[in-house]
Order: sequence, then C-alpha cells, then structure tokens
Amino acid sequence: MTVLGAVSLPQLPPERLRDLARVADDAGLEELWLWEDCFWGSGVATAAAVLGWTGRLRVGVGLLPVPLRNVALAAMEIAALHRLFPGRATIGVGHGVQDWMAQVGAKADSPVTLLREHLAALRALLAGEEVTVDGRYVHLDKVKLDWPPRTPPPIVAGATGPRTLRLCGEAADGTILTAGTAPDDVREACRLVDEGRAAAGRTGPHQMIVYLLTATGQGAEERLAAQLRREGRDRTAGIAGDARTVADAVRRWADAGATTVVLEPTGDEPDPEGFVRFAAGQVRPLLG
Repeated sequence: MTVLGAVSLPQLPPERLRDLARVADDAGLEELWLWEDCFWGSGVATAAAVLGWTGRLRVGVGLLPVPLRNVALAAMEIAALHRLFPGRATIGVGHGVQDWMAQVGAKADSPVTLLREHLAALRALLAGEEVTVDGRYVHLDKVKLDWPPRTPPPIVAGATGPRTLRLCGEAADGTILTAGTAPDDVREACRLVDEGRAAAGRTGPHQMIVYLLTATGQGAEERLAAQLRREGRDRTAGIAGDARTVADAVRRWADAGATTVVLEPTGDEPDPEGFVRFAAGQVRPLLG
C-alpha cells in the first residue's frame, strides 16, 4: 500500500508548527515531512519538536544537506531521534542546493564524492561501528556512537541527476525525489536506482519517496499554474483538484514506482492545517 504524507513548508513560521503537527496527528496523517532549506530553519530541531508534540505521527526530513553537517554530528542527531522516538523518523540526506552551499562556504567540488563518503560513514556509525576513514571529505578517527539506535534505521538520500540516483541505489535504502518529478521521470529514476542496486549487489527493499505538488480548494488551478510557471515546470508536474482527482494522481505516481507520495502544497497555500486535513481525511480513504 502506498504511504501518503504531506509537507509542512519551511515558509510556515516555527511557532505555527505545533498546531499543524497536532492537526496532522489527530487527522490520522501517516507522515508529515519537513525540509531543512537555507535559511528557513533546522530540520532536526523541528523534527524533534513535532515528534514530541505528537503520539503516532511519523516525521520525515527531506533532507539534511551533507555539506552543512559533519557526518559524526549527523549520526549523533539521527541516533538520538531514533532512540527517543523509535520507528517514527525518516531523516534523508543529500547534496543541498549548491548556491546555498556556496553562500555559507560549504560547497564541495565533487558533491557526489562527498555524499558517497557521508553515506558510507553514516551507515556504519548508525550500526554502532567504530569508524576510521580518511576520505576526500570525510575524516574520522576511531569514532563510535555511545548511543546508536537500537535497530539501525534505513538510510535515505535525495537525488535528481543520474549519478546520484545510481549512488542512492548503491549506498542508500531509499530515495527522495523532488516535486516536479512526473510519473515517467519516476520510472526513469527507479531504473537508475536499480542499476546502482545491481552494481552493489543489493537486494533489500528500497523506498521511493516522491513529493507531489498539490493544490486544492478555491483558486487551486491558478495557484498551481502560477507556481509551475515560476519554477519552469510543465503542467504534468503537479495536480490541482478535489480529493478524487488528487487520489487518482497519487495512484499514477505509485504505479510509476513511488512507495510514498508526499503531497506538497503550493507556497501560497492559504490554509496549511486544512491541507493536512484534506490529505488525511479525504484523499487517504480513497486510496484503500
């Protein structure tokens, strides 16, 4: 069964997040996804707060930019979340937006090399191993977490280009695809991920988490079209309409290979709490 989630956009002021999280929990939403976009706010701090405010809601962060985070620190924070809230957090990592990484002095000459080294070290640290590595970017000397997760969590990474998609197949347990990834693009991403999995001899499950730009309610078509124009995307990159229209779209993305579809509101969504209720209370029941 396809997992359905919704995004809390980082444009939402942090002080409004508690009410949104509680609405999501009460409405029965499966997953609420957060972003660590520069310079809106921390993905880890907001994830911990949402997990603490709610009882059953699962929380995703898509994603933590690895140039901003030493892998030991990332492992410490991810491990803490998994020990505090077992089974309720999915923390993705990835390149980050390169302009932002340059703006803070953290841009890597080879983002793929950095992500490859980060993923390998992160997996080992979260498995409770002692890690010594002297890579191009990742340098650890006998580092071992005192409080690793009781069960090593799946490692999830974001990707767009072919090299990173293959890397996700080789070194991650799940892939996050951005909004604007049309069904045919999801199929191609799955193919590239599978190439990476085959090259690495990996046979376990692999999550495909896809954001779906979604608008509903008054002015939905206009809001969606305006955002797609601003971002240079075509109309197939999002969906606008009532619950049945959105549920049909979720099925199309799932048929293309998405295991989790995360409804992403437009940046000018007038009612974030209502959007979450819509996803959980109207769209989810139509998916079976």
